[in-house]
Amino acid sequence: MPKFAANLSMLFNEVDFLQRFEQAANAGFQGVEYLFPYDFEAETIRDVLDSNQLQQVLFNLPAGDWLSGDRGIAVDPKRVEEFQQGVAKAIHYAKALNCDQVNCLAGIVPDGVSQQQAEDTFVSNLRFAAQALQENGIRLIVEAINTRDIPGFFLTNTKQALDIIEKVGSDNLNFQYDIYHMQIMEGDLAPTLSEHIGQIQHVQLADNPGRHEPGTGEINYPFLFKHLDSIGYDGWIGCEYKPKTTTHEGLGWLSQLA
Repeated sequence: MPKFAANLSMLFNEVDFLQRFEQAANAGFQGVEYLFPYDFEAETIRDVLDSNQLQQVLFNLPAGDWLSGDRGIAVDPKRVEEFQQGVAKAIHYAKALNCDQVNCLAGIVPDGVSQQQAEDTFVSNLRFAAQALQENGIRLIVEAINTRDIPGFFLTNTKQALDIIEKVGSDNLNFQYDIYHMQIMEGDLAPTLSEHIGQIQHVQLADNPGRHEPGTGEINYPFLFKHLDSIGYDGWIGCEYKPKTTTHEGLGWLSQLA
């Protein structure tokens, strides 16, 4: 059975962020992920991880001003220095939290920036980040996101992501396959996972429509979990969904797998 990590940006948000770690552990999770750790001191998060015997699985590089609408800055030619400073910050947190992988959100293409300029900037930034992270024993991944939830997002499908990875040319860059986003953008989930499993470092889930827990939508998750096992995926699956009611009430899908 796959290993599931609670995404604390979405799950257990009935309580404050630092309390969600205990909630996740009590619910049976052994790993956690979330969007960003940067509002808290790294040592504070390390303490709650340790006290709840949780593994930090993933977080994102700094992605600009999230509350103001930024969804990543890696494709913005005017923010390269900010991106590089964010890589250094992420390395500090990853080492403190014993987290061996971070995700880079490409971002929305800024007004006045062509697709080619955005791609060139993204490739250059990923090369910088992949090398800096590799020197510190941390893997870099990138994620494609659907354009319904984030209109204008640069990286939107598996083929584009793998093309970018090839252009970067680093053995420290892999793909994060988000089942929810890719169901919206391209479907054909099982064959895509089979074909590219060697380049997929992390998986995330939510059902569609609604981005709720497995079993609330059209995706056949029991089949996909068995499929991931059958093709040899042994990484984490991040539960990045919005509970339809409360987090605990929506965890029946997970208890059925035990």
